[in-house]
Amino acid sequence: MTGTALTWQQLRDLKRPEFEDAGDGWHEVSGRADADRVRTDKAMTAKLRDTQDSESAKAALARLERLSRNYEYIHTESGLVRTTLNGLAAELADPQRELTQALEEAAGLKFTVHEDASISYPSAVVCGNPQFGETGEKKVPGGTALGSSRFPLEPHPGLNGEPGFDYNPNPNAAMAQDIADRIARAVRSAVEIDGRYASALRKLEAAPGLDVTKAMLKDMAGDASAVRTAAKDYLADNVPFDKSPAERKEWWDGLTEEQRREYLDVAPDLVGNLDGIPSLVRDEANRNYLPVLIDSLERQGGDDAETKLGGLRAIEEKLGKPTIPPMYLLGIGDEGNGRAIVSYGNPDTSKNVSAYVPGLGTKLDGEFAGGTMRRALDTAIGAQKYDRDEGVASIVWLGYDAPQSLDVMSKGDAERGAPAYNEFMSGLGATNENKAPHLTAIGHSYGSLTVGTAAQQGGGIPGADDIILVGSPGTGADKAEDLGVGKGHVYVGAADNDIVTKLPSEQQSWAGAVGLVGGPLGAYVAGDIADQGDDDLYFGKDPASKAFDATRFEVDDGPRPVRDLGGVDAHSQYFTPKKDPVSADNIARIVGGQPEGIKKEGWR
Repeated sequence: MTGTALTWQQLRDLKRPEFEDAGDGWHEVSGRADADRVRTDKAMTAKLRDTQDSESAKAALARLERLSRNYEYIHTESGLVRTTLNGLAAELADPQRELTQALEEAAGLKFTVHEDASISYPSAVVCGNPQFGETGEKKVPGGTALGSSRFPLEPHPGLNGEPGFDYNPNPNAAMAQDIADRIARAVRSAVEIDGRYASALRKLEAAPGLDVTKAMLKDMAGDASAVRTAAKDYLADNVPFDKSPAERKEWWDGLTEEQRREYLDVAPDLVGNLDGIPSLVRDEANRNYLPVLIDSLERQGGDDAETKLGGLRAIEEKLGKPTIPPMYLLGIGDEGNGRAIVSYGNPDTSKNVSAYVPGLGTKLDGEFAGGTMRRALDTAIGAQKYDRDEGVASIVWLGYDAPQSLDVMSKGDAERGAPAYNEFMSGLGATNENKAPHLTAIGHSYGSLTVGTAAQQGGGIPGADDIILVGSPGTGADKAEDLGVGKGHVYVGAADNDIVTKLPSEQQSWAGAVGLVGGPLGAYVAGDIADQGDDDLYFGKDPASKAFDATRFEVDDGPRPVRDLGGVDAHSQYFTPKKDPVSADNIARIVGGQPEGIKKEGWR
């Protein structure tokens, strides 16, 4: 296959297993190169660096690093060739099958398929007499556009020398035309596939010489992009996007190591955000995809792209710095206001796992990587103190679009985000290696409405044992028992000076005062009025109220927004040990599986 003209005879005679065999050979080369790189790094480079500090040792280290780089290049490029050949073989199967079926049908009808793909067919004969005035053989051109299989047309001289066409009623003509069309369609499809993969293979041609230059290393991203463009449909066709997380895990477990590497090296975006795929795999896939996404946004330009780039670059920087617990990148994307799922601790091996949904104003930007992710890390660090050596993982889940201001808050974002959150939680249960993991769903601010909405869907939040709601404007539920985990497992933190926890309901007759007083501070004033006896908030019953009947834990009141000009500080410090050590400790105890030690507070 060369990407040039292709005949039906070549497609018929094509031996696709030869491409697969060649792909296996490149896979072997890729595997050997990777093994050699690992040996070079661990058995030679690491030991030399730890034991020698001379100038000759530094020179040797430079040569070893270059050797390792060469092995990495061979590993990656050979893997790309493997995927290209496998994709080519797989995608050519359908047009070859369609061609074979058409040729077999033609042979069964005694039709003759000529070298130019035209087809001769006999006249229709009944009781020994030719029908429709035809005798001998007739022919339809290959891949004709003059008619269709149902209404074949016969050319004849028309008026003024222009060609005319008459309907040919011979049923053999219709069948011959149908076969000719199918042959042409199969060849056209094969030509498109061949050209696409031939272009990718040409991109993988390496420059002569033994040294891998910086330019060649930089080109690897472009090479991977070219192969991704060619093979993405082939890879995507096999991904069970419409299946449950448990079924996706079963699919992944059933792949060969070669098939898994194809996704990780060529199309990491297909599996990096897929719930049910093991966390280590998602982390590797998203680390591979991160520079590709950054490059795409850089070329896109504009304010929105720049905002997301700020978040992605900050995440990339954090990935390069060790943390305890370690950081795992479980999802990234540029849809909507941006997507990012980050875990501190491995959620597959940890027994105590929490997934925190951020709320109002959250998007993929520098603040997400700085402040929002820090909340998950603080929770992980705090929960480790109460963990019984069973492992802790604390996740921040930005898998939906949160409203960006009070003015645009509605239930719509939560209703759209809730199914995605439930699927993510189902994926945590599918990949967790413990028999009975302890899962905690956490909703902060508007994220508590998203969690509450998810909890009220059929079956509730999959696997959730506890629910924590902090800074909540309401969950859409009237009682804690409506959230599916039992009212004794619903925990609420609400600072007295948190304006979001005092947003009046839309039904309250004085709600218009918010607009008159102005913005969040107006809501706070209106909320003070609400405290005088009304326990309804913007999105239903106040989770901190007696009517809701959850367990309220102690938090710091926070600065008053009017007196101390604190703005929304009281809304943002629940997870932060330096600002609210009591609240952060209460959250950590619940996540760590020891809620009996929390400090409780009376209902509003």
